[in-house]
Amino acid sequence: MVKLMGTTAALALLLGAAPARAADCSIVVGVVMELTGPAGEYGQAGAKSVEMAFRDLNDAGGAHGCKLVTDTRDSQSAGNVAVDVATQLVQVKKVPVIIGGIISSVSIPILTSVTAPAKVVQVSPASSSPTLTALGRDGKSNGIFFRTITSDALQGVAAAKYALDQGFKRIAVIHVNNDFGANLFKEFARAYKALGGEIVSVTPYNEKQSSYQAEATAAMSGDPDGLYLISTPVDGATIARAWISQGGVAKFLLNDGMNSPDFITSVGAKYLNEAYGTSSGTSPTASTEYFNANYKAFSNIDPANPAADRSYDAGAIVGLAIAAAPTQEPLTIRDAIFKIEDPNGTVIHAGKADFERALSLLKEGKPIRYEGVIGPVSFDKYGDITGPFRLWKIADGKVTTTGEMSTADVNGLIAKIAK
Repeated sequence: MVKLMGTTAALALLLGAAPARAADCSIVVGVVMELTGPAGEYGQAGAKSVEMAFRDLNDAGGAHGCKLVTDTRDSQSAGNVAVDVATQLVQVKKVPVIIGGIISSVSIPILTSVTAPAKVVQVSPASSSPTLTALGRDGKSNGIFFRTITSDALQGVAAAKYALDQGFKRIAVIHVNNDFGANLFKEFARAYKALGGEIVSVTPYNEKQSSYQAEATAAMSGDPDGLYLISTPVDGATIARAWISQGGVAKFLLNDGMNSPDFITSVGAKYLNEAYGTSSGTSPTASTEYFNANYKAFSNIDPANPAADRSYDAGAIVGLAIAAAPTQEPLTIRDAIFKIEDPNGTVIHAGKADFERALSLLKEGKPIRYEGVIGPVSFDKYGDITGPFRLWKIADGKVTTTGEMSTADVNGLIAKIAK
């Protein structure tokens, strides 16, 4: 949505002055993030990251000389709330793009109920459900959905191999009973069993319960040697405490997003020295260095927050695409997303200086390739990316990277499992 901000630009032209940079008009982008609720820690970091990317782009000159601004709404980590606020942004505010949500149970209803029918671009920084790929494959996303995180179809395979490598031979599973939890468990179970592991119990749970004692008791049947906890930090901490208090072995496998300081503090670091996890990884670039050096000062949030890095990239990609698009119509912005990730384009990194160069090249009609905080990004026709997986553990109250599983490694495992 472009909104003129007065007569400043006209006066500048009449007086022969140089046009103001990102000051005379605004382009509004909708942001739907989980600012409260079980995923609130992720959404708060994600929203600040988008703001930082837009700040950097505006400092570089903005999009078409206009200032990029966010209209941020809280999904409250609930799909029905997300649909309501996204509808307001699309139908009333007429935004051409929505960035969000963070969790799949928010992004999916936004896509199916709001953005796909309206053909408004949607970019999720962290929704990893394979359902989003399936919606694209079935023609239900209208080609307008993108995400800056790898699918759980791949993460499940990486988690299965890592679990076995860490000695999880007979594992119990507790997973959130939504699209994200069910799909990640499905992909993990298929790979884990094929690689020789045994799942002794599976216990789904509903969010926001005051107690999970019953779920912990059910999961302990079968004498597991560890627990795979697919959750979010708030509910996950309650479940982990229930598991430990009932005598469950203090050995955990955790999903992406659970490498959270709040989770560690709430459970107690001494109980998590055998806690391992996988996350969508990064291939470090100059953007990674820039972000890690500057994000904390901007946001007062640790740059290691699971949603922070890829949310900056979502904001940068959207902002650069808006600058590259000939109009502010959503479908032209969609097409421009592929143009600013041209494999033959000039490499661009995060920050004001590189964004100035990017905007100059785009004005000249030249291609660019934004290499983000998470690394070089390339979208397929369903808006998916591929990339490595970070392998980590919690030690002495801190998350430590133990290794990486490359895209080639994961693809090799998938081929082995398929035989």
